[in-house]
Amino acid sequence: MYRRAPRLFDELTLARAEGSYGRLLSKIARIDVLVIDDWGLSPIDSVQRRDLLEILEDRYGHRSTILASQLPVDRWHEHVGDATIADAVCDHLLHNAIPIVLRGESRRKLAARSEAKRERSPASEES
Repeated sequence: MYRRAPRLFDELTLARAEGSYGRLLSKIARIDVLVIDDWGLSPIDSVQRRDLLEILEDRYGHRSTILASQLPVDRWHEHVGDATIADAVCDHLLHNAIPIVLRGESRRKLAARSEAKRERSPASEES
């Protein structure tokens, strides 16, 4: 299951309002691989902190969770905000983790630059 962090939090908020929060948490807990993208792009509130902790606690040691973020790992604790919850979230995410740090320009920037170069090439003008 792939979700951008803001959409995941929106789904959890909606599920809570509709009375299906527990079912959604159970569904997320059973998914073999959960990918949360765009982690750390916007601040999270106290409800989102607890939601994230619930998800991580349900999955810890049983299922794989991948967190994709442009926010450096050393700033995740600060991003979570509440120190106690941040300790638990970071522990669940980082204990036994295999960090993969990508360096350099984003793939999107490289692809855009390559596309622009192709559009300017003399071969494209002959077509």
